[in-house]
Amino acid sequence: MVAGCGGSSGVSSSGGTNGGSTTVVVMASSTANDQLTGFEGSVESLTLTDKAGTQVAVISSPVSEEFIHLNGTVEPLVTVSVPQDTYVSASATVSSMDPLCSQLYPGSLYIDQMVDTGGVTVNLPAPITVTGNVMGLILNLDVSKSTPFQGACPDNLALVPPVGAVFGLTPITIAEAPTNSANGMMFGLRGIVQSVGSGGSSLTVNSLSPGASSSPLAWTVNLNSSTKLQGGLNASQLAAGTVVDMDAAVQQDGSFLATRVAMIDASASDLSVEAGPLLLVGAAQPVVLFDGTYDEGYLSPYMGGATYFNFGNAEFETSGQIDNLANLPFNATFSPANMVAGQRALLSTQATSQTGGPNYTPSTKMTLLPQTIDGTITAISSQGDFTAYTVQLAPYDLFTNLAVQPGQTTLLSTPNTVVVYADGNTQMLNTGSLSAGSPARFYGLVFNDNGALRMDCAQVNDGAAE
Repeated sequence: MVAGCGGSSGVSSSGGTNGGSTTVVVMASSTANDQLTGFEGSVESLTLTDKAGTQVAVISSPVSEEFIHLNGTVEPLVTVSVPQDTYVSASATVSSMDPLCSQLYPGSLYIDQMVDTGGVTVNLPAPITVTGNVMGLILNLDVSKSTPFQGACPDNLALVPPVGAVFGLTPITIAEAPTNSANGMMFGLRGIVQSVGSGGSSLTVNSLSPGASSSPLAWTVNLNSSTKLQGGLNASQLAAGTVVDMDAAVQQDGSFLATRVAMIDASASDLSVEAGPLLLVGAAQPVVLFDGTYDEGYLSPYMGGATYFNFGNAEFETSGQIDNLANLPFNATFSPANMVAGQRALLSTQATSQTGGPNYTPSTKMTLLPQTIDGTITAISSQGDFTAYTVQLAPYDLFTNLAVQPGQTTLLSTPNTVVVYADGNTQMLNTGSLSAGSPARFYGLVFNDNGALRMDCAQVNDGAAE
């Protein structure tokens, strides 16, 4: 292993600008084509400029984010009050925008972290009108333009391409009852609870963060009688130190309402969690090479890059974010017997220190997470209540690239193909048609079904160029 360092403007409600202020929720997102396994960075500032040249600070203190896990989805960065006006340009400053690329070359797994070489661009497809009570702004990282790879990770650090963040900034309308990433719904917010409101009425959560020296996000979400508590969780179990996985909807006053809360692990003084892709699943012993692209907890200052964990006594579960698993036309399971490199998971451990040798750091729980794949549709069919899209992956996709490697059992018969299942609840955010030959991004849970990759799809977006 080698380790190296458009559209038109939108408004939130009827009416024009009136000299007042609007609550603006700034959310991070990305558009990526699966060449990178991680892209961490810190947004130091974000400024809007109106037609008269007046500047308004939207982000004024650093916020850290890992963008690859937000491929097609969103996560809140800040909520601010912005003067109602039409803004024609934007600028930003960033630091440590460091993409991570993992790829198998003959005999070696390369994990290259490219270093930010400076420069940032913020593109507005159209002027942004800030108006109404509440609206959203999506700061979307265009990954391919930010790091122009030529189809593969560099196997020589001297060949690392330049890194310069290229963002798009677009407004969205916040729906009365948000349903997807384009109207105020935020899926898979994960972090550690810092405090609990009276009677479990709210949670303040520190997000999992990219790197030990970063500035983690802090979210406050409200809970009410409609909030779904999963896994037998009740409000009295929520406490500081608890690891949670949440979905939340932006409300018309700019606050966040948790629609779903699942407890990943209970509070413990030595608890640590990491989320990211699996790079290798050991054949000789229950060991996984795990790339924690964002993490939090006791071991966070010591967790750099890929780490080996022993999962021999770990509990395995699947994220409750998508709840139709029983209706799928295949057996959707995640277990030590069928997990494969390329799946994204959240790993938790209560080890007090890292260990080496054959034991490694023990994992207490492995949770399969939704992820985004980018590929080309090769066939479409109907299977019961589902539309099945057969999707061809690029050669650099982790599933394709890491399926056959020394030290792990080959489980996948067609690692370059995923059959994606979409039903009436799947959010169709694509603007182009879905037909044979079309590129698309699919977000959902990916399972290994007896050697075939299958996804239970929650959301569809336009594809990213391969």
